[in-house]
Amino acid sequence: MSETYPCPDNLELINALTILFPDSTKTTLRSWVTLNRVFIDGILAKSLKCKVIKGQIITIGTKARLVENVLPIMYSDDHLVVIDKPEGLLSVSTAFEKNETAFAYLKRKYYPKTVYVVHRLDQETSGVMLFALSEKCLEGLKRIFEAHDIQRRYIAIVKGTFPEQSGTWESRLYDDANYIVRVTRDVAKGELAVTHYKVKSRNKGYTWLEMTLETGKKNQIRVHCQEAGFPIVGDKKYGSECNPLKRLGLHAHYLAFIHPITGKKMQFTSPIPSSFYKLMNLPVGEKAT
Repeated sequence: MSETYPCPDNLELINALTILFPDSTKTTLRSWVTLNRVFIDGILAKSLKCKVIKGQIITIGTKARLVENVLPIMYSDDHLVVIDKPEGLLSVSTAFEKNETAFAYLKRKYYPKTVYVVHRLDQETSGVMLFALSEKCLEGLKRIFEAHDIQRRYIAIVKGTFPEQSGTWESRLYDDANYIVRVTRDVAKGELAVTHYKVKSRNKGYTWLEMTLETGKKNQIRVHCQEAGFPIVGDKKYGSECNPLKRLGLHAHYLAFIHPITGKKMQFTSPIPSSFYKLMNLPVGEKAT
């Protein structure tokens, strides 16, 4: 589980970490940065020399453990497991693939315990994802999702120069006969989907958006971007005609919730892919503004 600390003063990262972790050696502190475990306001820190402003939040993530050399586990206990899903890996089984999925890997690892699906990420989307390991936890997590008492932030790179700085998309979505999600005004036909967005950077005809989900409907962010006229790069299914990243430009960056069994606050941050920074002409790990 991630641990968060406010920076005590305007300092280089190495000095801030030394103050916050006086019992840790500089070798240990360097290893945290090397292993992509240190974040500043949710952005991956790439250097111990980077400047940290007083009050900025320094997050120390847990060292990931790999399942079958494929699937990074960010955290696990007797009741739940949090993974950092790679782009291209299915979340759950389909008619065409049952073994090479995040769900299948976890079922093999935790057998004979039961693994429960809590939510899904699209195959082309990378980032933080949560599974339950007990029925009691599953029911608690369902209540948390239904009450929208969970924080989910995504990073998306869209085609075009987005005009507004922030806003909210609200619409009703439904699956058509070809399993494509569509927008409808028919209250009886579609389910409400709400996405809040902020522009973080613009460069050469692309825009970096930070999205916060209020609801979590299938393909919600992808459809909302298409409907706004700014499809996510690489998203041919929902209107994109370019693929500069050679993948879908969508990443599940942050997840936070109250543990339904222990009552502790849980928060997890997945590093934003370096290719996102490069496309936006930003140094890797630099906070987009």
